[in-house]
Formats: sequence, C-alpha cells, structure tokens
Amino acid sequence: MPHKHNACRRHHIGKMKFKVTNWAEYEAGLRRRGSMTLWITPAALAGWAAPRRKTRGGQPRYYDLAIETTLMLGMVFGLRLRQSEGLLSSVLDMMVLDLPAPDHTTLSRRARTWKPSARSNDRQHVVDGPIHVLVDSTGLKVYGAGQWLEERHGAKSRRGWRKLHLAVDADSGEIIAHSLTDQEAGDASQLKPLLDQIDDEIGQLTADGAYDGTLTYDAVLRHRAGARVVIPPRSNAVERPNAQPCCQRDDHIASMQAGGRLKWQTSTGYGKRALVETAMGRYKGVIGPRLRARSFLAQQTEAAIGVTILNRMLACGRPKSVRCQAPTAATR
Repeated sequence: MPHKHNACRRHHIGKMKFKVTNWAEYEAGLRRRGSMTLWITPAALAGWAAPRRKTRGGQPRYYDLAIETTLMLGMVFGLRLRQSEGLLSSVLDMMVLDLPAPDHTTLSRRARTWKPSARSNDRQHVVDGPIHVLVDSTGLKVYGAGQWLEERHGAKSRRGWRKLHLAVDADSGEIIAHSLTDQEAGDASQLKPLLDQIDDEIGQLTADGAYDGTLTYDAVLRHRAGARVVIPPRSNAVERPNAQPCCQRDDHIASMQAGGRLKWQTSTGYGKRALVETAMGRYKGVIGPRLRARSFLAQQTEAAIGVTILNRMLACGRPKSVRCQAPTAATR
C-alpha cells in the first residue's frame, strides 16, 4: 500500500523538521492581530483628558495614555501622525465617545517626553522559575536629509542608523527588555541597561560573540549570581584561570578545544539564540526597518511602543512547534 505523505516527509532527510501542533488556535491569533475591535475601559476614559492645571504655565490636554493609544494605532497600521489622529478621531466618533483625539503636533511634542504606562510593562507570559534570556542587537535606519540628497541627486552620504538592543525570553519569545542607542554604541555596553529592566530570576543568558569579554560576565553575575553565561569565545581565545569572573568562559574554551564548536553549541543550547533573531525579524517585518521620528527621544518612544505592540500580538497567538521524528527505513 502507498504510504500517506505528511508535512515532515516533504523536507530532505537529515534536515531538522518541525510542525505546528496548534495551527487552528495560532491562525485565529494571527487574524486577531489585524482586528479593529477596541475596548476602552472606564478607567481609560477617566484618564484620557488631563485635569485643568491651577498653576501658571502651559496646559496639557491629555494624559500619556491618550498619546500612547494614538501612537500605537498609528504604528500598527503604518500611519503618519496626521493619519493616526484621523483614525482615532473616527473610531471615537463611531463609539459615540465625547473624547478628543490628540492632534499631530501634540503627538510629535509629547513623544519626546512619553513615559510607558504600567500596562505597557506588564509581562504577557506567566514566569515560573528562572528564565533563559537571549540578547542581540539590530540596526534601524533613520531617514534624514542625507538619504533625501542621495535619492534625489545621487550624492553620497553617510547613512544614519540606530541600534535596537533586545532581550528575549527564550521560552515565550516575549521581548522583556530593550534599549535604543546610536550606531557607535557597542553591544556589550548595553547589557547592563538591559539586565536592569529584568526583574525575573535569570538562569541562563545566551548571546553571540560580540558580547564576549569580562564586561559581559561581570554584568550577568552581578545581576544574578550563579547564572549560566553562554557566549562563544573568539577563535584565538585562551584560558585565563586567574580571571575569576570568566571561569565559565574558560570552560567554553576547553569544551570547544576538546569537542569542537558544533558539539559545544549542542551541549550548551546555543541554538536557541536564533529566537532573538526571529524577534528582530518580526520587529522589522511588522513595525518596519526604519524609524519615522526625527528626534532621538521620540525615536526611543517609537521603539518602546513597537516592542509593546509585538508583545501584545504575540499574546494573541503563538505557534507550538514540535520536532518531527525522522522516518524509519520501513516507512521511506
């Protein structure tokens, strides 16, 4: 009898194969990510318009919640500030709510001073025990006058970039810490600011070779004594037994010398680092590969709201993948 072909057998034999076990649930979650359904709680209504100031000075019209909501809607649907204002205004009209929508000039100004709300910092995933943290960075393009001159007149200019540093929970895929810096900032220099944002107990931290060095090991062990650090040493690295904070690094060097890099990656679980690259790919695919804001403070706000959006989308539905068993000789 002919055998029924399954999804696992469509791939080449010898290649690692996975299949999604909760496809119906995951597909429904993907549809919810594009839903226009909005819920505005009584607490949000009460915290929309700022109370009238009794002292002298400028009068703010909106709490940060209104600014955050408008910016978030605009980023989800890829809108500019004026279009974001128009979208929220029409939504409020359809909901028969007597609330004003922040205008585009207010959004531009308040984005430079915006502070994340408590809801923005809430974890979407319940943590039970130490977590495995994955760290990496990616570049986000800044569109400025130099790029306009290059496109318009063919003039050569130095392209401007910002670096988005992410810390991801390996189990949930959730982004649990982030920072935005200029393109000159080193990856290892941002590890401590990322760790300062993490309240959960860290069991293991995994990063690529750009984080190799005493600075990284010191930062992780000061944050959580006994945490495991998995970073591939440089190819010319040598053991330094007297360097106490880097004793784990010496173990990695010895392990690579004894069994090779591939065996070391398997034994340490280094392959999970690909999940943080997946998170960076989701950011560029959903939010975009460049920053729209002009000022650096507003760009930091844009990145923070983008991270919040990705985490909420991930909470709507996440695929559960399992590895397929390799076909036996009888079924080939």
